[in-house]
Amino acid sequence: MNEIDKIGSFRPNVIAVTNTEEYEDSRVAAKLSQHDRASYFQTARWANTHTGLLVIEHEYGIFGGECGEYILDLAKNLTIPFIITTHTVLTNPSPKQRIVLHELGRLSAMVVTMAESAVPLLIRTYGIEPSKITVIAHGVPSLIIKSREELKVRHGLENKQVISSFGLLSPAKGLEYGIEAVAKVVSEHESLVYLVLGKTHPCVKAQNGESYRESLITLAQRLGVGNNIRFIDKYLTKEEVMTYLKLSDIYMTPYLSKEQAVSGTLAYAVGCGRVVVSTPYRYAQELLGNGRGMLAEFSDSDSLASCIRDVLESPLRKKEMERKTFAVGQTMTWAKVAGRYTKLAFNMMEAAMETKIDQTMDQPMGRGVLVG
Repeated sequence: MNEIDKIGSFRPNVIAVTNTEEYEDSRVAAKLSQHDRASYFQTARWANTHTGLLVIEHEYGIFGGECGEYILDLAKNLTIPFIITTHTVLTNPSPKQRIVLHELGRLSAMVVTMAESAVPLLIRTYGIEPSKITVIAHGVPSLIIKSREELKVRHGLENKQVISSFGLLSPAKGLEYGIEAVAKVVSEHESLVYLVLGKTHPCVKAQNGESYRESLITLAQRLGVGNNIRFIDKYLTKEEVMTYLKLSDIYMTPYLSKEQAVSGTLAYAVGCGRVVVSTPYRYAQELLGNGRGMLAEFSDSDSLASCIRDVLESPLRKKEMERKTFAVGQTMTWAKVAGRYTKLAFNMMEAAMETKIDQTMDQPMGRGVLVG
């Protein structure tokens, strides 16, 4: 949003989806109560009178009802154009999941996906009109940060080879395979350090406490790499995320699901020009193709370990992968993504205004309303 502000065309605000959270951000202009169905109708009425365009960030778990179906109550009651930004496009959705996204696509002015691989799925599986679909990359920060070696010294990692993974911890992240892979490599690369960055996912913590994190710590100790694995249990600022990525030699995403259509953490790593070792979920295949990274098998620590060795033992190859990755990352900066969204928003609002004018001119004399 700050990058959209810099463009200067308009100032966006936020409708925050809330459960028990409190938001004090000045950008939060309205709140939508996640599990209160009436709130979706009320929010539609608010949006119709306070804004000219709405962007709905769609993820099934964000909204209330079965498969987030309450968001359809909001969508059906909007009189302003709205854009859907899809965060999860499943290859094999349940009937309800398919209906929810299909209806959102049918009602929307445009559907944004962050991955080219999602386009045929949106068309074939969800029945969304091809003319409504556009691809806008997941944005990444463009910050001026010190060199890798300077940052290693500052964080007590001088002369270390650093692998990192970050994000909210959950079993779906497959971090146990990352730890096992490090244990297989560390005898050959004693300076190796694996940083596991992030708090436990709130939903996971609510159901199981810190049992997943504790199992990872126990695993590292059992494998004899307790000193090589560092857990940083905190919510990271964007500046901290970029700093840890910049000081890393490898970024690793050993995710378990093939369905991962988008990964913000992977996008950030690419934005930093870091070598990525990953399992071949859909977004990883797209971003890391053509020699931009290393793809390992799912749930396979031997495969991950082999990729790590290839990177650490081939400095020239590592440098070339970083160059290729950084080149792609430069096309995904927040400034460029903000420009795409701003242009799309103006086109949608302009089209909506022209439609209203046409409808007004078709009214009998004396009953028309000019909207300007």
